[in-house]
Parts: sequence; structure tokens; C-alpha cells
Amino acid sequence: MTGRMNLPTDSITLTGLRAAGFHGVFEHERANGQEFVIDITVWIDLAAAASSDNLERTIDYGVLAEQVVAAVERDPVELIETVAERIASVALGHPAARGVTVTVHKPSAPISVAFADVSVTISRGRA
Repeated sequence: MTGRMNLPTDSITLTGLRAAGFHGVFEHERANGQEFVIDITVWIDLAAAASSDNLERTIDYGVLAEQVVAAVERDPVELIETVAERIASVALGHPAARGVTVTVHKPSAPISVAFADVSVTISRGRA
């Protein structure tokens, strides 16, 4: 279905998307929820869109942003790795997408020492 591959050099990037989710291993994370921050880069050949000036030949980043937030806000899972995989699948659902890199940040992760952020990054491409 998805795998690792060489990606085109053109991309659409959304940085700092914020969504509320109830993901985590601990009961209090699943009960109280927390904010997740998403960075996503979709690898895509933008030449056809640029030359035609046609939105249908690219990915509407407003729609993508809404889909990413909806993916985070869906049913709870334990791992942010699973959330990242879910988001990657959403992005690859766009026919023009050739690959995707997703970073899921969990700035309120239950860690007992001071920290700025915890994140997981995955890259997926079409097989």
C-alpha cells in the first residue's frame, strides 16, 4: 500500500496545524485530551498546476488542513506514531500526492523532566 520511495522535489507544506486529541497510553491523556501540533509536507509534481493555473491539478491546502485536523480528532489511539500514519494515509488519498512527510508534536506529553517538545516524524510514498 505505502512504502518508502524517492520523492519529487516540489511540495506543499503546512506547519503548525493544531488539533485536539485524546491519544496516549495513560488514562488521563485519553480522558482529558491535549493539543497536538502537525507539520506535513506533501510531495507533488507542481509543474502541471503552475502551467495551467488550475487548482484541480494540485492539492487544495485548505481542504488538506481540515482533513489532517479531522484525522487527529478521530477515535483515540495510544501512539502518536499511529496518528502520524493516519495522517499520511489521508494525504496519500489525494491523487496528485506522490509522498508525504508528517511530524506529530505532542508538547504536553507526560514526561517527568522539563522538555520543549516530543515529536514523531514519518515519510511515506506511493509503492
